[in-house]
Amino acid sequence: MLLPPLCYLAVAVAMIVYTQTTPLDGIERGSLNLPFILRRTWEHIQLVFYSTVLVLVVALPLGVLLTRRGARRATPFVLALVNVGQATPAVGLVVLLAVLFHIGFWTAVAALFAYSLLPTLRNTMVGLEQVDPRLIDAGRGIGMSATGVLAKVELPIAVPVILSGVRTTLVLNVGTAGIAAFIGAGGLGDLITTGVSTQRSLILVTGCVLIAVLALLIDWLGGLAQRFLAPKGLT
Repeated sequence: MLLPPLCYLAVAVAMIVYTQTTPLDGIERGSLNLPFILRRTWEHIQLVFYSTVLVLVVALPLGVLLTRRGARRATPFVLALVNVGQATPAVGLVVLLAVLFHIGFWTAVAALFAYSLLPTLRNTMVGLEQVDPRLIDAGRGIGMSATGVLAKVELPIAVPVILSGVRTTLVLNVGTAGIAAFIGAGGLGDLITTGVSTQRSLILVTGCVLIAVLALLIDWLGGLAQRFLAPKGLT
């Protein structure tokens, strides 16, 4: 279980050690010094954290609502709206929001939220819709309220599918957060944009490797959550 993250961390450490020990020119030293890399990594994690929290706050209750009988008619319209964010190219979405509002951290968070909302929303709906209706009827038959059935029957059974959607959202956010640098939001994307604009391959490769490692680590953590948070007997 611990072998994959150790391998990922070893790659990241090896990359950073290489950048700290190899001869660098002035531009490379400015972008590859350890404090700068750590600061950009922390900014990247913050972008992923806040955008994912927003997704959870919106997608989970909305997904539950859209599976209730009274709100199902709105499902096609809501999914069509959410699909716009998913279908729009990530760079275009970030730049569009920056033009409409202003450049900076929270604009990037909003773009990431719009881009990664669909997987969690859709999986929440699918997870609840695949619950056997006989289990719901049995719960109602023993006197449970609709809220009780939702909390004690439907949601526990749907947890593995919901967590799979959250895991997808996390990995999407890690990769997409790299373009936040285009609007001054920081993150490891700064290394990529600097590497491209200054034609410094080492800076570019370092940014790409660190984003890939971060995505793999978060995917591993998501897999752990999916394994341990799912009710026993459903995993």
